[in-house]
Amino acid sequence: MPDNVLAHHRPAAEMWGLGGAAYDEISFGISDALAHAAQRLNARPGQRILDVATGTGWSARNAARTGAEVTGIDISGDLLAAAQRLSAHIRPAIDFRQGDAEQLPFPDASFDGAISTFGVMFAANHERAAAELARVLRPGGRLVLATWVPGGAVAQFFAVVGRHAGGPPPEPSPLAWGDPAQVARLLGGSFDLAFERGTNNAYYDDVQQMWDWFSEGFGPVRQLARGLPPDRLEAFRRDVDDYHRHYAVPAGLHVRREYLVVIGRRK
Repeated sequence: MPDNVLAHHRPAAEMWGLGGAAYDEISFGISDALAHAAQRLNARPGQRILDVATGTGWSARNAARTGAEVTGIDISGDLLAAAQRLSAHIRPAIDFRQGDAEQLPFPDASFDGAISTFGVMFAANHERAAAELARVLRPGGRLVLATWVPGGAVAQFFAVVGRHAGGPPPEPSPLAWGDPAQVARLLGGSFDLAFERGTNNAYYDDVQQMWDWFSEGFGPVRQLARGLPPDRLEAFRRDVDDYHRHYAVPAGLHVRREYLVVIGRRK
């Protein structure tokens, strides 16, 4: 793996990369939240925009719609390969690079705007990632983050995964980025901040479809499912299905996931 991915992030790069192009289906399921963030970024033609932890490039493509010059970085080469294929039609072309949120490979004040949708929150060192976001944005540049909130639906889903994965949860929690007080501590010295709350609405036919999508495209679930013996895999599948069943509606499933959008202006 290239040296521009820090050693402590390499296991995560391998895990998230397991989803490959199928991760784009996960992004499709949260696409309303991704659009919310992109609309708050409001990228303009010719602006230089950075998408941190781009995955398969969904938010990079959203930012490029208006003619912005977009760079997308991610720690996973497999996700970047998928992003390149899925974004081949975009003009101007998106520049996808492998890189680490804690060590962005760009000079100071390189970008007019930056976005990270459910991405930078998973960097291990929150302070370092926050400092890098501030460093690469010019004064007056706009930063937009979409993050899952503590105690919400995604936190509950991660708890299901964590029970079967074993081991302690990550410290600090990625969900700290969904707490405005914590975000203000991380970014308030460098940005004027505003916050909006939202709910992602996603629709599926049944728990079988949910399992198929997540066990193929969502790296943490795919990695765990591949590593469990049959009896433990059956128990994991049962708990994931039970989690999703409580979203049942007459038409199928209506999954609601609470998130926070952070809008910052570089001081």
